[in-house]
Amino acid sequence: MNDQIIELAERRPKTFGRRKMMPRACVVDGKRHLRAFLAEVLEDLGFVTSECASADELQIVLTSELPDLILLGIAADGIEPGTFLQTLVREAFDGKVLTVGARESIIVRAVQQVGEEYGLAMLPPLTTPFAAETLRERVAMLLPDEPAPSPAVHVGEALHAGWLELWYQPKIDARTLIRCGAEALVRMRHPTWGVVPPAYFIPEERDPHLRDLSEFVIERAVQDWHYLLERQSPVDLSVNLPASYLKEPQAVRDLCRRMPTHPAFGGLTIEIDSEEAIRDLDLLTEIAREMRLHNIGLSIDNLGANWPSLMDMGKIPFIKLKADRHFVTGSGNDRLKRTVCRHIVELAQGYGVHTVAEGVESRADLVAANELGFDHVQGFLFGKPMPLKKFARSELTRTVMAQE
Repeated sequence: MNDQIIELAERRPKTFGRRKMMPRACVVDGKRHLRAFLAEVLEDLGFVTSECASADELQIVLTSELPDLILLGIAADGIEPGTFLQTLVREAFDGKVLTVGARESIIVRAVQQVGEEYGLAMLPPLTTPFAAETLRERVAMLLPDEPAPSPAVHVGEALHAGWLELWYQPKIDARTLIRCGAEALVRMRHPTWGVVPPAYFIPEERDPHLRDLSEFVIERAVQDWHYLLERQSPVDLSVNLPASYLKEPQAVRDLCRRMPTHPAFGGLTIEIDSEEAIRDLDLLTEIAREMRLHNIGLSIDNLGANWPSLMDMGKIPFIKLKADRHFVTGSGNDRLKRTVCRHIVELAQGYGVHTVAEGVESRADLVAANELGFDHVQGFLFGKPMPLKKFARSELTRTVMAQE
């Protein structure tokens, strides 16, 4: 093996570093679950990831995706690392190589030594078990110093290419700290830019693709609900839709028809931005009445200083009022924020509907939400939005241990 690598290293041409908007990484491991885990950790750090289990797959990735990092999993009963080193040398790989394996592993040390001898840029090995911060330190030189600018990608292109997916953030009962549902949030997984938040691609209200995006969210949420049902107890989901979508009678009928008929289905909550909801209260009241017959409820989202607009109504069409994160985060130490949140809770109690505090990011926020009387809480204290499979594997199925 060593003679082959020597010959390949001598033939390898000199190359220059590549600059990308987002760093790319390829996870090489013979075990699928380990590849998925390592890829998720790298994605959380900001990498665009790919996976491969054979040298042939690695060769394709090297020529088509130009990764900046190869994360090479090494186990005593795993893949033959020498074959992968040969592939890296033959393809003139000029990125970084990070080996992952057991502490004091003879194989890890051997791979590290051979890789360094033949000119590969070997990072210090990552020994298992490891913390995410340790991995970040190993690959810090590949991470961009500043956030990448928004990609010039229209949502229509993303829908056509299949780049969109739903991520899920848990909603928690404020008193028991048991998960009581999840909010679906749309994300774009762009092949160059990585995971892109919705602020960069959500179309304007008059954009015709807004309906297509709404249809995608509904269809995918129903599919994901069935996926979660098969792997854990049923989860009550909420989705975000524009009020303009619900103004179309056929869209509402199609939405109602898509609801699962499974007896475990607890209903779907549709969150409407507060400004849109207040502007169309009369119409939404009629729509809410029809949708309740199909186990669909409306919730008002991002409610803040505009809460007085909902006063003095005989009946409110919403099943929940959700306080804007701007007024929840830091409410324990900010009198103005706390006052707004208190009015929202009192307003909801007067109408007999539940309340959600979004933006709970510290224990102080949680204490404040409990003191104010919120029914549910949501925020980074309990988990960031995460891909479907990661959400399904999360340990939030029953009890959440709130940690800062």
